Amino acid sequence: MSSFIWQKSSFSGSGQDDCVEVAAGLDGRIHVRESDEPEAVLAASRSAWGAFLRSVKAGG
Repeated sequence: MSSFIWQKSSFSGSGQDDCVEVAAGLDGRIHVRESDEPEAVLAASRSAWGAFLRSVKAGG
């Protein structure tokens, strides 16, 4: 997972250990982690990630 290019959420705080980060894997899945526990990574298909984002944006 160290080969991923992690992107910090624009809604994360300014500190180093309070960030949500996402990365696109070569397997086509989206990987999500919290910066204070970088080894704990969730992975989802692009369609599942898209459904999650739509739900969050809709207030779900």
